[in-house]
Amino acid sequence: MHVQTLFLALLTGAASSLIAPKSSQLPYSTWMAESFLSKPQSKIDRYYVSAVLYEGMQKAATLHSNSTLLSHISSSISSLITSNGTIKTWDPYYYSLDDIRIGNNILSLWDSSGRKDDKYRIAAASLREQLNRYPRTPSGGFWHRDPQYKNQMWLDGLYMAETFYATYTAYVEPENATAWRDIARQFELVELHCRNRTSGLLVHGYDESKKAVWADPVTGASPHVWDRAVGWYFMALVEVLQVYPQNLEGYAKLKGYLVTLAEGLKRVQDESGGWWLVMDEPYPSMKGNYIESSATAMFTYGYLKGIRTGLLEESYRDPAVKAYNLLLDRFVKHEANGTLSWEGTVKVGSLDRDASFEYYIGVPLSENDGKGAGPLMFAATEMEMMQQS
Repeated sequence: MHVQTLFLALLTGAASSLIAPKSSQLPYSTWMAESFLSKPQSKIDRYYVSAVLYEGMQKAATLHSNSTLLSHISSSISSLITSNGTIKTWDPYYYSLDDIRIGNNILSLWDSSGRKDDKYRIAAASLREQLNRYPRTPSGGFWHRDPQYKNQMWLDGLYMAETFYATYTAYVEPENATAWRDIARQFELVELHCRNRTSGLLVHGYDESKKAVWADPVTGASPHVWDRAVGWYFMALVEVLQVYPQNLEGYAKLKGYLVTLAEGLKRVQDESGGWWLVMDEPYPSMKGNYIESSATAMFTYGYLKGIRTGLLEESYRDPAVKAYNLLLDRFVKHEANGTLSWEGTVKVGSLDRDASFEYYIGVPLSENDGKGAGPLMFAATEMEMMQQS
């Protein structure tokens, strides 16, 4: 049964007509999570791809009370940290926002332990302390990486760092108004330089010094809207708004950014239900461009969680359900051994090149890439929560 059919059934009260994965009684979230345990890509490390993949597994295991999977996730994350709270192989004086992302997984374990395990608290605190001395643009934005991307902010970085920064602040120092303003400021800078006011979409990043080969001489912005960068940013807004104090000025701004982006994404969704790799006109449907899976999963998750938590209106449910159908039909591969694989995720997208259309479409796809499989599990858990309700 397709999710579109499921949704109509739910609307008519036929709650028993739940989606059933082909030839399995497992929900898609845990089916994909357990499938990945048999794949080389599931080997844990402290970098952001593992962090995203393992958060997807944790969401699935938590929703479905899968104690075996939860135990595996816990022991895997724990293996990255010594007993005294040191994150193995992490250099606190190497500055890359991608390396902050594992902090979300660490905070999650600390919270689930009743915030009693000091090794997780110490590890998270070390990541937070690095942000105090992290290199910034003249306007106060975190560089994406030092020294490679001096004075550059990328949409990717808002997901890698601000989701952790906000969650840590909410857990440890909720009255720190300076931190809350700083978190909002990171989004404000990206909005100022990267948002297209007509389409509602955002380009991949900007260089405040305007020295990068791709930087617009007036705005410093990169030339194109790359789908996964927008996906990271969409999820970052949804996640930060879960913990950002509603009484602070920044909350309304962040919610406004989210709603504007949600509407922009709705307008450019392809009739198939997915989104193009390069999203700005006139590139959708152009030769070499294609519907890409990781961002489609990210947008699906952002819509569904945004609706569930009251950040977005119900009118966005139809685009989300249509996208979820596409994820299952086109990008979830059923293997002969009963496991699932994940397809259609572009390997990388970077601003270390010329950021041209030709660059983006020339990057190869990567099978079973955690940058796509993790968000698929995010989206599946949200869909399964909708089914349960």
